[in-house]
Amino acid sequence: MRKYKLNKTALAVALFISSTHAVQADMNAAEAFLGDEIGGLSVLSEDEQKAEMQWFIDAAKPFAGMEIKVVSETIGTHEYESQVLAPAFSAITGIKVTHDLIGEGDVVEKLQTQMQTGENIYDAYVNDSDLIGTHWRYQQVRNLTDWMAGEGKDVTNPGLDVDDFIGTSFTTAPDGKLYQLPDQQFANLYWFRYDWFNDDQNKADFKAKYGYDLGVPVNWSAYEDIAEFFTGRDLSRLGVDGKVYGNMDYGKKDPSLGWRYTDAWMSMAGMGDVGEPNGLPVDEWGIRVNEKSQPTGSCVARGGATNSPAAVYAVTKAIEWLQKYSPPEAAGMTFGEAGPIPAQGNVAQQMFWYTAFTAATVVPDLPVMNEDGTPKWRMAPSPHGAYWTEGTKIGYQDAGSWTLMDSTPVDRAKAAWLYAQFVTSKTIDLKKSDVGLTFIRESTVNSQHFTDRADKLGGLIEFYRSPARVQWSPTGTNVPDYPKLAQLWWQNIGDAMSGAKTAQGALDGLCEAQEKVLARIERAGVQGDLGPKLNEEKDAEYWLAQAGSPKAKLENEKPPGVTVSYDELVKSWNK
Repeated sequence: MRKYKLNKTALAVALFISSTHAVQADMNAAEAFLGDEIGGLSVLSEDEQKAEMQWFIDAAKPFAGMEIKVVSETIGTHEYESQVLAPAFSAITGIKVTHDLIGEGDVVEKLQTQMQTGENIYDAYVNDSDLIGTHWRYQQVRNLTDWMAGEGKDVTNPGLDVDDFIGTSFTTAPDGKLYQLPDQQFANLYWFRYDWFNDDQNKADFKAKYGYDLGVPVNWSAYEDIAEFFTGRDLSRLGVDGKVYGNMDYGKKDPSLGWRYTDAWMSMAGMGDVGEPNGLPVDEWGIRVNEKSQPTGSCVARGGATNSPAAVYAVTKAIEWLQKYSPPEAAGMTFGEAGPIPAQGNVAQQMFWYTAFTAATVVPDLPVMNEDGTPKWRMAPSPHGAYWTEGTKIGYQDAGSWTLMDSTPVDRAKAAWLYAQFVTSKTIDLKKSDVGLTFIRESTVNSQHFTDRADKLGGLIEFYRSPARVQWSPTGTNVPDYPKLAQLWWQNIGDAMSGAKTAQGALDGLCEAQEKVLARIERAGVQGDLGPKLNEEKDAEYWLAQAGSPKAKLENEKPPGVTVSYDELVKSWNK
């Protein structure tokens, strides 16, 4: 993910802010910010922008001179917030905000420590909505629905327009309450070399070998055929130097390996049940819940699917493709290390590609960019595995979201809430999205600015405007303690990736470890009536014979490959 660097206008704003000492709320600072940094790149008119800034100035008066600390993971969007928006907010409101940037795992660790100790480490967190099940069950964060109507009403922007946010279904619990406010979102999509796929020789050779057209793979069978076709293929006639690979991935035993699987790989394979935004009663972690949303098991013996045939298929395919069709060094890479590799120009496709890498993949002069500033690549919906059925979640969407802990004193929570609304405001969101390309608002996605910029972004805008978007979602509410359970994934699946265990053996260990955590939470009673209530174990065949997930092993896990023309796919969205 790219590093954001202060440009001249941002630097001018920062210098102006410094000169005010950020002590008094200042409309002059707001106007300088709007003119030099926003520069008209907003969905609001100039008068509407000034009115929104005036509201922040007035609402912040009781907190002038207060110093607060907030934290998020380190990605381009948050770097922009920390380096540009935080000092601007300080000058405009008089509230001194320090926006720390740390690793995603460290954010979760800090939040977990604050939950366990009650010590106010940070006044607000941007943490993934993957923790929605944790926040809802432990009730240690302020639910924003009640906050905005009650204690936080005086500091809630009347122009916030919650309905404009595209990710609130991810941050709303089964009780109907909003627990987190999205700050940035990015999806996990399929990435491919559009230029290679449209090359006449490549198309003819693929059709001759596999009997169907080279195109965007609809299923994993086609993805596998395309990976085999391109790996080792001589594309020197297209100006490609070095060996070509049909797949890119990563496999190092590291926390990011867990995200590789919990971030919907299993639902892409078809492990979970039908349902949006997440499968019910069995989700993409293989955790089953009852009608009261209480987790009842992870292993097949309790009705879960974490070690089911579909899960084994999912892990087996990932390892097979990593070994056969990826650069040799990929197996030793982490998520961050693997991310930039496709942009180097020797990878034909990648199924598990985060759109957060878009900004770093459209940099001029990269081997994957045309001279006119358009990309040689495109992104498209991810193909699905053999166990997938229509209506099942097919991909992951990260939604880093503002979260206010109950342990944060109310005045500090109010000041932090003002900052959270500032960086997600309609005044700012279009510019922030232009920098980070991590969309949170419908008004931004549908703006004329991104209509004009769409051809430079490889399908990102088309995807976010498409009906397909709703099938990409973060971890749902079946997961009762994300920090405790997430670490089990990379530790256990890492054994399969390294060859220390079979896929079945690693997943058996994983589901058993998850159930031990669920059982401890159940015994402790800390989540009350929302906590786990494990099913009695039954013969696996009982559950595999039931409708839905867990699903019995298929006789044929490689049905015929199916592809679709990218251009026809986009046309179907527009219709």
